[in-house]
Amino acid sequence: MLAEWAVSLMESLGGVGAAVVVGLDNLFPPIPSELVLPLAGFSASKGVFSLPAALFWTTLGSVAGAVIVYLAGMLLGRTRTRALVARIPLVRVTDFDKAEAWFTRHGTKAVFLGRMIPLFRSFISLPAGVERMNFPKFLVLTTLGSLIWNTVFVVAGYQLGENWHRVESYAGVFQKLVIAAVALATTLFVVTRLRNRSKGDPESTEVLPRISR
Repeated sequence: MLAEWAVSLMESLGGVGAAVVVGLDNLFPPIPSELVLPLAGFSASKGVFSLPAALFWTTLGSVAGAVIVYLAGMLLGRTRTRALVARIPLVRVTDFDKAEAWFTRHGTKAVFLGRMIPLFRSFISLPAGVERMNFPKFLVLTTLGSLIWNTVFVVAGYQLGENWHRVESYAGVFQKLVIAAVALATTLFVVTRLRNRSKGDPESTEVLPRISR
């Protein structure tokens, strides 16, 4: 079982094992972080490593995995990236297409919020790499988003101990809250722009920058 393998790896390698397990969530999306993160908290509750160490190593693993995916997108480009995604077992090309559309719609915010949505968390780094998003900004947003997501599930696993598996049932609720927040922010943005346009705000209707002659 995945859980037994993950716990065994953490017990053998300590924090490095936690980083490896969580990092694989980015490289192989069918490995759910909603499962492995509570396991890291459970291992911390057993004394394999401390809770702060669990948060550090799991976040490091998340960021390292995301950077690898970002570089893959940057080096391969869109066409070859889609072809590579099509060869990954249990993954559909439409998963990449949805992440790309989300990145196009929300820009850099998608990188931060995408770290808290299953599947998008793994794929959002690809369009960021394909579009060559500013790397320091990508790194900061990925780290912050990963730290928030990891903290929720690692701490929950730590508190529940042997009952860590209960955390997974609440993952869907947290995911829906994030999606609802994105939808609300987008709606407010559109409403504000439309309201400014109705008031005759020239900046709200200007699409291209003015070119000085």
